[in-house]
Amino acid sequence: NWGSVSLCSGQVLYLQLQKFTGPSLLLCGKDVTAWPSLSLWPRRALCPLSRSLSLKPPSVCATQLHALHTSLPAFKKKKPPESETESQSPKESLKDSPRPALYLSLAGLVPFVSVPLVMAIQGTYCPELALAQVTYGAVTVSFLGGMRWGFALPENSPAKPDWLNLANSTVLPLLAWQALLFKDVSQGAVMLVLSLGIALHYDIALLPTYPRWFKILRVWGTVVMALSLLATLALKLADDLESKGRKK
Repeated sequence: NWGSVSLCSGQVLYLQLQKFTGPSLLLCGKDVTAWPSLSLWPRRALCPLSRSLSLKPPSVCATQLHALHTSLPAFKKKKPPESETESQSPKESLKDSPRPALYLSLAGLVPFVSVPLVMAIQGTYCPELALAQVTYGAVTVSFLGGMRWGFALPENSPAKPDWLNLANSTVLPLLAWQALLFKDVSQGAVMLVLSLGIALHYDIALLPTYPRWFKILRVWGTVVMALSLLATLALKLADDLESKGRKK
């Protein structure tokens, strides 16, 4: 009786174990119908808990995750490159300059441009007009140098009143004064062209704290002033060659 009872209880336990672990074998992807030992039951019974989240093969899940990862950037809005460059680059130009600064700068170029223009219309070189142009050019160079002092002295100014700003600003009036000491007007004109180039270098490269619109204004103004002085110098050289031809 004791043997039959133990045999029946063993069969019942085996049927219960097979009923409980049968679906787990299908979920784990194993085709096993017989258990080699009852000691493996706790480890295999945990298989549904550890693998119930991924019923598909790993390769399929990895493929779907990769497709999802590559498709996510498509939903991001990409700005056109033109709008990015426009937002990064400043939109200031010569037209954006303050009206008083623009109009006064244009008016200050009239004495430079009018001298070679009048001499070209008359067809003769006038030494008095050339001297007046060189004198006005020396005053302009001195003004550009002293303007740096006025920009560096305020407390909230981005430029500091140090040796770099103040000493370099003093160089320009000295060059302008030297241009007036030459006996020949052509030498003074060459000195002024060099002084204007040095002043532009100070404002653009060496001391770059001026507003952008002022830098653009300075570039165009320097080009016009230098070309006007060179035009007067060319008219003087042409007059000298003509006078030498008459003497011969």
